[in-house]
Amino acid sequence: MESVSKIRRWILVEGRSIRSVARATGLSRNTIKKYLKDESPPSYQRQAPPVRHKLCNGFDLRLQELFDQDQKRLRRERRTAQKLYEQLVVEGYTGSYSPVQRFVRDLKRAGAGSGEAFIPLHFAAGDALQFDWSEERVVLGGIEQKVKVAHFRLCHSRKPFVVAYPGEAQEMVLDAFAQALSFYGGVPRRVIIDNPKTMVTYVSRSKDRIFHPRFLALMNHYVMEPPSIGLEPMAPFRTALHPGCGLGEGTGREPGPVFARPVVCAQTCL
Repeated sequence: MESVSKIRRWILVEGRSIRSVARATGLSRNTIKKYLKDESPPSYQRQAPPVRHKLCNGFDLRLQELFDQDQKRLRRERRTAQKLYEQLVVEGYTGSYSPVQRFVRDLKRAGAGSGEAFIPLHFAAGDALQFDWSEERVVLGGIEQKVKVAHFRLCHSRKPFVVAYPGEAQEMVLDAFAQALSFYGGVPRRVIIDNPKTMVTYVSRSKDRIFHPRFLALMNHYVMEPPSIGLEPMAPFRTALHPGCGLGEGTGREPGPVFARPVVCAQTCL
């Protein structure tokens, strides 16, 4: 799907010819023409979800204990997932290696410190659009309710747009993008997002993202470039733009002061 989006951007946005794109990708010109006509080409559909076995009979607690013991050792003395698996086998574990490997991987991710990442604060006109959610309290019909607010900001002009929903479901994300682009009257080259599950289904250890097919279909429809890095550029970007009050949030993950939020054009979809 990402290759299709790239081909559409090359031709529809950058103005490349079909012949040059066919030469660069190795695809036939008929295939490329088909991609230009069809925004959502057929994809493989899994018949049944994969079966992933989990650790049982208390071996998860034992593996946690072994992992915690290794964290007190020097890095070069720590055991790999394979060595931990062999230790469990000696103690009576009869399962496969894969559950042990996944368990150790999750433990390492949970214990790894998140380093700060910064992105440039200079953006060309039409280059990028920033998006994130916040949680607000509103009074509707005399009753106080909790709503989710989708925040957008053009990175060059800093022009904001917000729209409220009862939740953060995927259809609400897609509708929010459609309304924001309609409000701005144009389409930026790329978007800057966090890693919500409605958009990003997986982030690898190397920070590569696997996007949700529907989010990729949205990017493909508007011929926008999805984020290519797996960092979390939102929080540093907020802090650098407006310390303590970026896209409706403070320096961290909690909402900042309500009075500091730049609500210029707001709509409510409830």
